[in-house]
Order: sequence, then C-alpha cells, then structure tokens
Amino acid sequence: MKEKVSIPFMLLGILFNVCLIAANLLETKVIQIGSLTMTAGLLVFPISYIINDCIAEIWGFKKARLIIWSGFLMNFFVAGMGMLAVALPAAPFWEGEEHFNFVFGMTPRIVAASLTAFLIGSFLNAYVMSKMKVASGGKNFSARAVLSTIIGETGDSIVFFPIAFAGLIPFRELLLMMAVQIILKTVYEIIILPVTIIVVNYIKKVEGSDVYDEDISYNVLKVKDI
Repeated sequence: MKEKVSIPFMLLGILFNVCLIAANLLETKVIQIGSLTMTAGLLVFPISYIINDCIAEIWGFKKARLIIWSGFLMNFFVAGMGMLAVALPAAPFWEGEEHFNFVFGMTPRIVAASLTAFLIGSFLNAYVMSKMKVASGGKNFSARAVLSTIIGETGDSIVFFPIAFAGLIPFRELLLMMAVQIILKTVYEIIILPVTIIVVNYIKKVEGSDVYDEDISYNVLKVKDI
C-alpha cells in the first residue's frame, strides 16, 4: 500500500520553495527602515527557516532533508533559467532589457554563494532542531526553534557573505552585514513564534504526527530515506 501524501506537508513544502525563490528575487532591492539598511529578501527568507522548524518538529529530519533538497533544486532551476534568459538576445522593440537583467542577471559567484549557504544553513537548522527535540523529550519548542535558527542563519551568513563579496567589500563591513542579518532574522523568528507554535500544534493534532529522530542517519545525501 502506497503512503498517502500529507496535505499539510505538501502545502508547507510548496510554501518553502516559493519563499526561497521569492527571497532570491527580492534580494535585488535594497530597502531602508529607520537607520537599518537591508535587502528586501529579508521580508520573506526567514519564513523558510520557520517552515524548516515546523517540518523537522512534526515529521522529523528525514522529511526536512527532502524539502531542503527540493528547495535547492528549484532555486538552481530558477537561477539557471534566469541566467539563460539574460544571455538570449532581446527583441529590438522591447524596452525592459536593462531592468530585467538587473533582477535576473545574477553572477555565477552570487548563485554559488546563495545555493551553498542555503544548503549549509538549512541543514544546520534541521539538525539542531532534531537533536534538541530528542535531548529535551520534545519540550521547550520555542527555545529549540530560536536556537536552531540562530545556528542555521549564522552558518548561512558565514558562507554566503565571504563567497559573494570577499575582495569587494572591506572585511569589517562584511562582519557587520553578517551580524545584522543574523540578528534581524532571529528577531523575525521570535516575533512570529506565537503563530509558529499555533501552526505546529494544529498540524500535530490533525496529522497525529510527532516524530522523534532516534537512530536515524543524518547523512544529507540520503534523500530516498524518508
């Protein structure tokens, strides 16, 4: 008998992918709120970590691993298609070439930095969430969600900024940008945490699922092991 697809899991997986793709496109705009300057991708990217927390909490690391790799592949596909579209010649009468290229013309260096950082940060987040759940007996979800996000976002920033901007931005400024990103994304998670808790508890009740990752492999390449 084939396993039925869980609708909540499917919907969270779709939202996870959409958030990642949207974040990459929104990264092309720099916004300023008060004295803080950041990319518009910050509006949506932390949601992917919140979804990661939800999936790891409800269905375990194996399902989180599957969703992380699906997000990687979808991002790779969109980035590749964007770069291909930029490389193709534009119609002579079309006037949007410059703006289109600005949004979709990501350099291979930025794409490599973004995809690598995403994988490392997301897997760190899921791993910490999984391990802490087993160690705590499923208690203290709020603390686990925040700490796993801090570790995941730190891993993401440590990888992304040096690969993307080393040699282009002074080292001190890189460190400042990394710190600001980590702090703001963590604050985002804390603010939305009450909603996350409601969603997690509701899905656990509806699905009857509350997985503890005991005696599993954390090998990130074992995608078929779900």
